[in-house]
Amino acid sequence: MNKYMTDVPPRLFDLLPRYIEKYGYKDNLFAGKVNGQWVKYDGKKFYEITNSISYGLLKLGVKKGDRIALIATNAPEWNMIDFAIQQVGAICVPIYPTISHDDYEHIFKHSESSIVFITNKNLYNKVADIIENTPTITDVFFIKPTEGHKSLQDLIDLGNNNIDVNRLKEVEDSVENSDVATIIYTSGTMGTPKGVMLTHRNIQSIIEYLCPLYPIDETHDTISYLPLSHIYERAVQYCHVYLGCSTYYVENVGTIVDTMAEIKPHHFSSVPRLIEKVYHTIVRKGRKLKGFKKTIFFWALDLAERYDETKRNNGWLYLQKLKIADKLVFKEWRKVFGGNLQLIISGGAAIQPRLVKIFSALGIQLTEGYGLTETSPVIASNSLTLGKLKAGTVGVVMGNQDVRIAENGEILVKGPNVMLGYYKDDEKTKEAIDEDGYFHTGDKGCFDEDGLLKITGRIKEIFKTSMGKYISPVLIENKIKESPFIGEILVIGEGQKFAAALIYPNFEHLKSWCNIKNIPYTNDAEMVKNKDVIMRFRKEIDKYNASLGDYEQVKKFEIIAKEWTIESGEMTASLKPRRSKIMKNYSDLIDKIYAE
Repeated sequence: MNKYMTDVPPRLFDLLPRYIEKYGYKDNLFAGKVNGQWVKYDGKKFYEITNSISYGLLKLGVKKGDRIALIATNAPEWNMIDFAIQQVGAICVPIYPTISHDDYEHIFKHSESSIVFITNKNLYNKVADIIENTPTITDVFFIKPTEGHKSLQDLIDLGNNNIDVNRLKEVEDSVENSDVATIIYTSGTMGTPKGVMLTHRNIQSIIEYLCPLYPIDETHDTISYLPLSHIYERAVQYCHVYLGCSTYYVENVGTIVDTMAEIKPHHFSSVPRLIEKVYHTIVRKGRKLKGFKKTIFFWALDLAERYDETKRNNGWLYLQKLKIADKLVFKEWRKVFGGNLQLIISGGAAIQPRLVKIFSALGIQLTEGYGLTETSPVIASNSLTLGKLKAGTVGVVMGNQDVRIAENGEILVKGPNVMLGYYKDDEKTKEAIDEDGYFHTGDKGCFDEDGLLKITGRIKEIFKTSMGKYISPVLIENKIKESPFIGEILVIGEGQKFAAALIYPNFEHLKSWCNIKNIPYTNDAEMVKNKDVIMRFRKEIDKYNASLGDYEQVKKFEIIAKEWTIESGEMTASLKPRRSKIMKNYSDLIDKIYAE
């Protein structure tokens, strides 16, 4: 049984007074940039503003169980609003800012939200027509002051003019840890968004059992760039409040490296896509080196790729070489991350095992976890404190959960982290949670010889070729994405004679390669049709095909120049490809691949 934290408070908003009691001496709980300058909030100031928002909501007549929508980019105000909504017994409905117009309309109307918090005018313009036609919405507050509109500050002022400590305490006392704290709409890789109801207890159970798995404490500074509208990053932030960490919100993805250099974080959570991009940037710089420096660079990289992250098979001679590589190469790599980074926690999708090995060799532990929105979200995680770290696995199952592998290989989970159900959808809830209380994840998996959980594919995404062979596209994609040439890849072949793929290149690496080969680079759209480029990709695909079974090998492919994005509906909020959407959008290319 894993260790667990015994003093996690019953409701999520109780984390704030606990933080002040334990870490009140710290000058920063959350920080965000305003006009290029960091604005920090200590625990006391943060709590005061949160209470003011709660007073304002009470004055507006918000009642227990009311749904309140939050459409905003990451900032301390996001957390303030979230906690304030909880304190008055209402339910926070976070919405990812870049979802489709249809999804916005469904969520507003299905949730029957009464109030909307939104970052700015640009976001408002995307949903203004929907808000006007949603009768339940009575107020809209802009987080950033906007002329002609109510602002968050207006609500704070309203609260400050109507402070009622006894009333707020009475409402807080009425909130049970079995009450719904949030409804998160998720559609996964297909379908209309479903409202996942998570209770205080659901998320509290994650804090209890996830925090002991990592050596993180109040001395840690961390950066945050993943969307708080997704339960992954949101649960991480609750853990940070519990542990006393200081969180700095990144302005946008493009400023992450600069922020790391400035803040020098000790750890942060991520998705594989960012880690892959940073790694490829480092390798690309290595390719530009000359002579002895270049030789040493790739000698060190090769050494890192052979690192045993379990520390069972790193012999004395190997470790001596690693010390030399560290002095000559790795210490420079760590500077990219600010110099203090000890840990990256990866989730949302599978991470390449070779990256786990490389980063571990650098002295930056890259660990992988697994879960879904419906499981609040963590089911399993690699753990530094337990000494359970192995590439290719998602680690140990959380100690308060019962995980079983069904006869068809599907991962089933039962525990306090499993959602209450889908909002207003008993039928879908019954499909997801069986009579014995087990949630059906839709993922296939198994336990390895050390009892660590491995994900082997998706039940619905495994397809059958016309030759009768079953293929798990995710496993093939994750293997091929080890190539620095590959940005994204989608393996296809349902009902066809062979597997094929759509490939979106890593254009930065492709440009570098073209430069080395003296191939004039015009633009992305033209280069994906260049014969030399296509031949190079064929060589790369053949390299990875060699490690696959004959029926799994990618026989044909098409290279595309347009990136799959959340905005286009081709990627989920956790940056997983929506297969049905991509295949529909590229049906002509797919037809070309399989044309006789």
